Amino acid sequence: MKIYNNANINRRHLNGVIAIGNFDGLHLGHQKVINEAKQKAKKYKLPLGVITFEPVPVMFFNKKNKDHRINSFQQKKKQLKKLKLDFLSIIKFNKKFSSLTAEQFIYKIIYKKTKCRYLYVSKNFKFGFKRRGNIQTLKKFEKKFNYENIVTYPYKKDKKTISSSFVRKKIREGKIEEVNKLLNRNWCIEGKVIKGKKRGRKIGFPTCNMALSNYVIPKLGVYAVKVNYSNLSKDGIANIGYRPTFKGQSLLLETNIFGINKNLYNKVISVSFKKFIRPEKKFKNLDYLKKQIKIDIKQAKK
Repeated sequence: MKIYNNANINRRHLNGVIAIGNFDGLHLGHQKVINEAKQKAKKYKLPLGVITFEPVPVMFFNKKNKDHRINSFQQKKKQLKKLKLDFLSIIKFNKKFSSLTAEQFIYKIIYKKTKCRYLYVSKNFKFGFKRRGNIQTLKKFEKKFNYENIVTYPYKKDKKTISSSFVRKKIREGKIEEVNKLLNRNWCIEGKVIKGKKRGRKIGFPTCNMALSNYVIPKLGVYAVKVNYSNLSKDGIANIGYRPTFKGQSLLLETNIFGINKNLYNKVISVSFKKFIRPEKKFKNLDYLKKQIKIDIKQAKK
């Protein structure tokens, strides 16, 4: 997969099939859009590409929105690569770009830069200044700018439309097993291990600590997880929360990795969530906490 950090794509990728969207989470709904585009590309032997935006527009317009992302930018690139695209075009979402009208976006990006023949978007796709462009706008300019717009209808599960906001809601509710089905993979937080107060080590359960960065904040509590780092892949248990037993002030993800006692400070690790075990709670003393951790570990290993 060739990655372009703008809309200037090589000649060999022009006149192809393109799917456009934020694709935050790359859930089953997003996969449906891209897979339908892939079938078209295969049928007509055309290049297949995705256009996406960084930062996510909603985070650009609301700088205080720090707990929004289902996946990080790096994760999104990795997941798109697995879908076997020919190319990925990442457009920097900034003030200048956000001021393009819907028609300017179609003319400057779709027509001039990509010469796209088939354009795939989801039914609720909005674009251009103040999000005034929609699927009707794309239809309106098809002939003028020589493309065919194909709208992908929503992926539904149990009569519910699968969208990024629906996935975020399920993460916040701690319904991780449901989330994993909607993503067709385990939801995962990647980040650098930071130094903590070493309290876990003192009570016999050393942890790798991570800040949550811009990820959507899941229900606070304890989860069964799998940790990947380099060629290491181990099960573990993680707590997301404020550590009320220790009067903690900052939100942390603390992961105890089973069968390993290794210093991973400053290493980037990946923590995949398998199931929710229990909500975060305050314990009377360390003995109660230690007893509960042992019970949690048994639950996680089931």
